Amino acid sequence: MISILTLFSISLTVLAYILSLRIGSRYPNPFTTPVFLGTAMIISTFLLLGLTYETYKPAREIITFFLGPATVALAIPLYKRFAALKKHWLPALTGVVYGTIIAILCAASLSYVFHFNRDMTLAMITKGVTVPIALEITHIFQGDPALAAAFVVATGTAGTMLGPWLMDVLKISDPMARGVAMGTIAHGQGTAAAMREGELQGAMAGVAMGVAAIFTAFIAPILLPFLLP
Repeated sequence: MISILTLFSISLTVLAYILSLRIGSRYPNPFTTPVFLGTAMIISTFLLLGLTYETYKPAREIITFFLGPATVALAIPLYKRFAALKKHWLPALTGVVYGTIIAILCAASLSYVFHFNRDMTLAMITKGVTVPIALEITHIFQGDPALAAAFVVATGTAGTMLGPWLMDVLKISDPMARGVAMGTIAHGQGTAAAMREGELQGAMAGVAMGVAAIFTAFIAPILLPFLLP
């Protein structure tokens, strides 16, 4: 049976999301995106009420359960926009491949400059894909799974906050380009943000997220032995 605290946590999450959407639409800013502002609202409320993360865990498990159906539902806009994907598949694929390689090399370069240890370097290199892929790569190379998961979540959050804002600054308005960029740099969170912009953006982001994960799963084992300290 679901406890009152679990129901409260779920309701708080939904309310924080709705409020952050409204605030973000009125005051567009990287810090008013739902992934940042909504999280800040939830954390602030828990701190004010003296509640701990352990209290939120049952709600998190229930909410996480619905990520599966939500991910599968991404096939609907993809099906509806399949003609556009078929027409522009080569530029989209090229963007994902180059974006993934550049993300890996940039992470490795930063790790080299700041002399990060092996676990930190591995976590940074695998941060650009969804958690399951990142954890599997981390497991193969005997890294720290918790650190890898933290970097994946942080990357998705940062990409969701800064990606649309940066593309606006650079005058990138093409919906396909925006969708591919968000799916490549911010995986699941970026795809959700792209979906709020439009159906075509969401469809392209979903494809980019999947292709980036598959490509990373193939290329990372080849590159990592040369990039890890």
